[in-house]
Amino acid sequence: MISTIAYGLTIGAILYIISIGLSLTFGTMRIVNFAHALVYTVGAYALASTLSFFGGAFIPAAIFAVLAVIPLAYIIERFVIRRLYGQSIDYAIIATYAVLLIGVDACKWIWGATPISVSDPIGASWTILGVDLPIYRLIIILLSLLVFAALEIFFRRTIVGKVVVAGLEDKEATRSLGINVDKYFSFVFILGSCLAALGGALYVPITSLHPYMGFQVLLLSFAVVIVGGMGNMRGTFVAAFALGMVMAMTGRFWGAASETMVFVVMAIVLIVKPIEV
Repeated sequence: MISTIAYGLTIGAILYIISIGLSLTFGTMRIVNFAHALVYTVGAYALASTLSFFGGAFIPAAIFAVLAVIPLAYIIERFVIRRLYGQSIDYAIIATYAVLLIGVDACKWIWGATPISVSDPIGASWTILGVDLPIYRLIIILLSLLVFAALEIFFRRTIVGKVVVAGLEDKEATRSLGINVDKYFSFVFILGSCLAALGGALYVPITSLHPYMGFQVLLLSFAVVIVGGMGNMRGTFVAAFALGMVMAMTGRFWGAASETMVFVVMAIVLIVKPIEV
């Protein structure tokens, strides 16, 4: 049971780091960003490709992976997302899904379609009540808590964060104060993309790396955002860990239904409280 709980918390931590960018993007821009999965995949490939360059050092490679997606995120926001402000949500879905498909084919062209494995960067375990838990997974859980705390401080204590929060509450009223809200929202988009890349880099040692890896995590991330509430940062945090535990507990007794239960929970939430777009 302890190992199941640890697995659930690990999946929840990864889902939170990836999903918070989706939540912020919808909350600020009202954009459903399928290209988020592409940034996640590119971050994972960037880490795997530079590990040997950094002599197998995981932390520098992960930092590089996060920084490497900034130009990609800027291009997506500047030439795709920015043109969709105020448009129907259908256009955003079609445009960003097209970016995702193009990006997946580009990943296959650059890195190939053969799955790549990355070993545990720590390779050690911590014994708790007779159960060996990989230290790397515990670090991921701790890191997600640090990300949550950092985002809370950023959005509650800094000027940029307060502008974004005000824009989340009432975009037009914030704009009427002479504030260029879109500029701040662009920053949030890039921040969310960096977190997606970080999630991809952290998840690589746990799963296999391949061009289509973003599709699966995208569906799970949208489930997290819907359950937690679009644009609700704390709700996304709670939903990520809750759904991670749902996957772990379901997988313990019925492995084939572990992900299905996530969407069952999402469906119940949508029935009780439909999304307002």
